[in-house]
This record gives sequence, structure tokens and C-alpha cells, in this order.
Amino acid sequence: MNPAEERVVEGTPTDVDALHLRRAIAAAQASRDAGRHPFGSLIVLDGEVIAEAHSLKSRDADATGHSEMRVVREASSKHAPPILARSTLYASTEPCAMCAGGSYWAGIGRVVYGFSEASLRDLTRNHPWNPTLALPCRELYARGQRRIEVVGPFLENEAAKPHEGFWSNHRG
Repeated sequence: MNPAEERVVEGTPTDVDALHLRRAIAAAQASRDAGRHPFGSLIVLDGEVIAEAHSLKSRDADATGHSEMRVVREASSKHAPPILARSTLYASTEPCAMCAGGSYWAGIGRVVYGFSEASLRDLTRNHPWNPTLALPCRELYARGQRRIEVVGPFLENEAAKPHEGFWSNHRG
């Protein structure tokens, strides 16, 4: 096995994962309903939700206001990387390169996501407010020096719902 492949562990989703991921998907829908981009995420540490957020991303917002960055900031301000190594980041959509990097540096040990980056890119095409990078989180994590378990795409049809019609109707 390639050493980079050993750094990304393919996980198996559980019923608990489904519960938490559905909560992240609900946060994505709430974000959309509030006029923001349809992304939501949370971090669970030892069975407890320690951070939850939706996206702040819009034309006039901080470009780093992605839901994953927001929960990583909150969790890492209270817990050191060795503690966060026991945590799981649940993201309605696969973390982008920025968010995957943030979760890596924070020490997150596991990532579970719904809608894949490739599916999002296919849906948004060349949308000016979502210039999706063709860089799956697994590829980014594989370049790191520590192991991260990744589960996803999982519940992808459910996770796609907050995006349906959004990108064709939204310009900011």
C-alpha cells in the first residue's frame, strides 16, 4: 500500500453517523432558508455535539465563513489537537480544500460527509459564487502526516436536497 493511502482510513457509517449527518443536513437547509449557501456541519466529541454551524458564505461575507471552518474554529478554541483526535466532523457536503486543511490542522480524527465535492461541482458547474476545486478531501488528507478516517459520500441523496435549485437561482 502507498504510504499516502495509509493516512486515509475508509470508515463504515453507523446509525449514530446517520443521526449526526442528518442534523448537519438540517443545518444546511436552515442556512439556505435564511438566504445563505446551503452548507451545515457539526463536531461531535465523545458523543457530545461541541460545535454546530451553517454557512455564512455569501457575496458580502467573509470567504472563510464556511460551516466547517466555523465549527473547527469553535472546537479548536476550546480543545487541543490531541483531544480533537477523538472527534468527528459531520459535514452536509464534502469539506473543500480550505475546510479539509482546517480540520487537519485542528486535529480532527474523523470526517463524515453527505454530498460529494464531485457531485457539487457537477451541480454548480462554473457558478461565480462557488468555484469548486476538484480536490477531494481524501487527497488532501493523504498528503498529511497523520491518519484521518473518512466516511462519505453518505446519505448523498438527502444531502443533495438543500442544493436543489439553489445554484441556478442564486447569484450571491
